[in-house]
Amino acid sequence: MARAALQLGVRDLADLAGVAPGTLSRFETGKGGINLSTAQKIREALEAAGIQFIDKNGGGVGVRFRDRLDT
Repeated sequence: MARAALQLGVRDLADLAGVAPGTLSRFETGKGGINLSTAQKIREALEAAGIQFIDKNGGGVGVRFRDRLDT
């Protein structure tokens, strides 16, 4: 969801996060898991690109664009 919101391709996000495109693709399609350090790299890349992760609340977990004032 976050990658789509940023209009990033798999290779684009993989490059930003420093992970293999295949790793990201397998994770997104549910064909493979990722380790914690890889997940952290992906999260940090998405956050640096302007995504804010929303913890579970009444509507569930999600993502949104970070408010420019939060930078």
